[in-house]
Amino acid sequence: MLIKSVNGKSPQIPDDCYIAENATVVGNASFGNSCSVWFNAVVRADVNAITIGNKVNIQDGAVIHCTYQKTKTVIADNVSIGHNAIVHGCTVEENVLIGMGAIVMDHCVVGSNSIIAAGAVVLENTKVEPGSIYAGVPAKKVKDISPGLISGEIDRIANNYVTYSGWFRESGTEEK
Repeated sequence: MLIKSVNGKSPQIPDDCYIAENATVVGNASFGNSCSVWFNAVVRADVNAITIGNKVNIQDGAVIHCTYQKTKTVIADNVSIGHNAIVHGCTVEENVLIGMGAIVMDHCVVGSNSIIAAGAVVLENTKVEPGSIYAGVPAKKVKDISPGLISGEIDRIANNYVTYSGWFRESGTEEK
């Protein structure tokens, strides 16, 4: 893993977080408890702050960044960021699933209990309604989310990634 200070700012990562061996975390990034950053994922807080809540998983190949002197990135608790997603200079409230390959741009606010569908592009300044599913390019609301999706997908995925990260922390860093 590459954990690097930039301009005197170092990542703050609790001991119960899992950072994969080839993940990158740099600069003014702070994590809550039980987070994971997976293979080839990048959290680059070199030009502004990135604040990540508890039980957030940043899956393989995802990129979290922000914009110099303009936008920070804030990710609340219980958020799953899918493989190869980009989350840039925005706010993601609690209990959100950002699907694989989705892009969330600067100044967006993704409301709580929401899903951004795989491959969706959430354009700059979009306000995603809490409790909704957004899909498409550009992303638009397609429906309200059901309570079953909140527990069956959002919570399930976040909890699974806490379990998965435990497997990797327990197995150490041996290579074969």
